[in-house]
Amino acid sequence: MEILIDTSVWSAALRHTRATADSPSRDVQELIDEGRVVMIGPVRQELLSGVKSERQFNELRDVLRAFPDRLLSTDDFEEAALCFNTCRRRGVQGSHTDFLICAVARRDGLEIFTSDDDFERFRKPLRLKLYERRF
Repeated sequence: MEILIDTSVWSAALRHTRATADSPSRDVQELIDEGRVVMIGPVRQELLSGVKSERQFNELRDVLRAFPDRLLSTDDFEEAALCFNTCRRRGVQGSHTDFLICAVARRDGLEIFTSDDDFERFRKPLRLKLYERRF
């Protein structure tokens, strides 16, 4: 099964050059080796936003280019809005990017790899599959 990796996990994995107990680096590396990683443009944008120097930006951009974006459609954005509305009716809030991740995961039957607790709250009302860390 393919895995859509959330910004929170990418950020943690990219900060840790070697795997530690609290770092998802080892899982991310295995998923990359297995060819199971899915990227979407909004996650790429979040990762590249706020990078301090042009050199760091270019290095990170080049690393991330190894993962082509899953194409998004109008249906994905509409589904993300439906996900937002479904959760909001249950008192659960999240970001627009979070709900776009949910929409793409639902569309393509993907698991979501995240360290963001919001996705645990989205799981039940949206019937999401969340990736369970191996290490």
